[in-house]
Amino acid sequence: MRNGTAITEFILLGFPGIQGLQVPIFTMIFLIYILTLAGNGLIIVLVWAEPRLQTPMYFFLCNLSFLEIWYTTTVIPKLLETFVVARTAICTPCCLLQSFFHFFLGTTEFFILTSMSFDRYLAICKPLRYPAIMTSNLCLQLALGSWAVGFAIVFCQTMLLIQLPFCGDNVINHFYCDVGPILKAACGDTGTLELLGLLATLLVIPGSLLFTMISYGSILSTILKVPSAPGRQKAFSTCASHLTVVSLFYGAVLFMYLRPTAHSSFKMNKVVSVLNTILTPLLNPFIYTIRNKEVKEALRKAMAFPKTRHHAG
Repeated sequence: MRNGTAITEFILLGFPGIQGLQVPIFTMIFLIYILTLAGNGLIIVLVWAEPRLQTPMYFFLCNLSFLEIWYTTTVIPKLLETFVVARTAICTPCCLLQSFFHFFLGTTEFFILTSMSFDRYLAICKPLRYPAIMTSNLCLQLALGSWAVGFAIVFCQTMLLIQLPFCGDNVINHFYCDVGPILKAACGDTGTLELLGLLATLLVIPGSLLFTMISYGSILSTILKVPSAPGRQKAFSTCASHLTVVSLFYGAVLFMYLRPTAHSSFKMNKVVSVLNTILTPLLNPFIYTIRNKEVKEALRKAMAFPKTRHHAG
């Protein structure tokens, strides 16, 4: 061991340069967190309560909303603590567990979004064969496959990570347990883990992005062949919400991971990480609700139900 002392906890710095702004920022992030839980929870309730929304697209949307609830819950409570506690400590097993769930859920989101792209491709490019191809069994297989592959990729790396001794610098200049600083604190050989992490990143991010781009390339080509303007608008509206979410998600991820190191700013990466961890999960339910007549109709129906019941009583 480098200094002879095993690490029993890590220190999360959060955002140390915002003295005097802790209370307003804490309040804002807390409100965003509550809205995120409420918005994504509402999407799940609406889909399960409204028969017209029980289609493949909304099934995947439920998976995405469920994932976003836990993705934010993995990080935000500890982030909030950094604003109110002078020294935010997290035990080493807790830190490794947070890191596992953060990357497991983040990896799974790539596959869920890719499955949604495939669903939109079939719906627009193969409309006559869509019901026969996108069956309930295939939806379930795609969803379970997304969760299982995301779990397996991160679980294998985490099993290697927890076997390492930690005795280096235990201060993490971030608001959650990012794997980079954890590896720097390890005393053993991290070469295998770093190689696996690189391979996983290259497989998941460019791979899923390429599949999504091919799907939307085919969708765009099909839409442009529709003769009437209203027909093109209607076809595009069915995938506009998903395309917006994909653009926000991949935009933030590509900004953080695929920029040249010489031009990287860690402070900027932390800000973008906040947007990806907090803002995107908040915006998702609003994006799908604002642009979707079926969801808005289900929401109006749900809001009118208590009034109808009250008058009937």
